[in-house]
Amino acid sequence: MGYYPIFLRMAERRCVVIGGGGVAERKVEGLLAVGASVTVISPALTARLEALAGQGRIRHVGREYGPGDLAGSELAFVATDDGQVNAAVARDGRAAGVWVNAADDPANCDFILPSVLRRGALVVAVATGGESPALSRAIREELEAYLTEDYAVLAEVVAEVRRELRERARVPDPEAWRRALDQDLRRLIAEGRREEAKARLLWRLRAGICA
Repeated sequence: MGYYPIFLRMAERRCVVIGGGGVAERKVEGLLAVGASVTVISPALTARLEALAGQGRIRHVGREYGPGDLAGSELAFVATDDGQVNAAVARDGRAAGVWVNAADDPANCDFILPSVLRRGALVVAVATGGESPALSRAIREELEAYLTEDYAVLAEVVAEVRRELRERARVPDPEAWRRALDQDLRRLIAEGRREEAKARLLWRLRAGICA
């Protein structure tokens, strides 16, 4: 069985992270970046996680994982190297209806975390079904060279144009968008000619609507 790719809105979503080391720290940082509410369960924390707890940005439960610790959570992330803990959290999660991700342990995962490339609103996720995180990371690094920071500006321009057209009740079809998002548009963005790029995109899309 494969995985169904999905992006979740995480703002205020209650998440629990089991573990307090470097892997847990990376997961916590990622969750906080998208507005999740995070509880960390671990006897010890990295200096960064201690600082986050001290600032009140995460809740810390200073002990080992135990039954009932998933209560009230929606997602759980296991960041330990203990297979028994992974299995226990996976079992408890399935009983409680909480989705579980266990680092480097696909058998105990309800969902996996892809390797992610972000360029502003543009997000590209690469996954191998949990079989080879190293390959996912290598492919993401290759994409970084192609999807430069200019793509963040391109995403902003496209979003602005889409909003303006919707306000005028003008909705281009997918083919019109495909034609308009051409190399000339991207060249203008790369050259720092943002407003020219926006004007050109509006012109091409209006022409596509009228065609």
